[in-house]
Amino acid sequence: MTTREYRRKRNLAKSGEPAGTSKSFGAAPLFVIQKHDARSLHYDFRLEVDGVLKSWAVPKGPSTDPSKKRLAIETEDHPLDYADFEGVIPQGQYGGGTVLIWDRGTYRNITQKDQSLRPLKQALEEGHALVRLEGQKLTGGYALQRIDADKGHWLLIKMDDDDADARRNPVSSEPDSVATGRSLKEIASDAEHGE
Repeated sequence: MTTREYRRKRNLAKSGEPAGTSKSFGAAPLFVIQKHDARSLHYDFRLEVDGVLKSWAVPKGPSTDPSKKRLAIETEDHPLDYADFEGVIPQGQYGGGTVLIWDRGTYRNITQKDQSLRPLKQALEEGHALVRLEGQKLTGGYALQRIDADKGHWLLIKMDDDDADARRNPVSSEPDSVATGRSLKEIASDAEHGE
């Protein structure tokens, strides 16, 4: 796993995005979900795996309802320090638009096969992985299921556990950053005024 593709697509001096580190931030692997208002609004779901952030763009955002299957489009691996990125990527740059840290925390791999834990890297290569999130907005089990390898299409599905809640819609009810409490509009305004 490498961030070569990430660096190839970007002019980091202009975009302001992290150049990249593979240094882990803690004992437990991290996850982050970044709300990204680029060509279209979407949510970038990222899991720390072997020194990078494996990444998927989720157009409708994650759900806490097990009956809602969310399309997740695989994107390039990002460096671990991208988990702290919140700001504005200038228009004209790859991914130009405003980014906020919508949720973050740690996760645990819970992918089982033949009564034993399957390494997450292997589970993702095989197209089916289960993780338990411990975030500020999202908790509990989530499944990632590949549905089209050629297009990089997956499904992100909330598992039916004690943290499932079909009545809750965190995408609309909890729109702001867990890092700064700001909205996309406030982040864009702050960037415009050099704050």
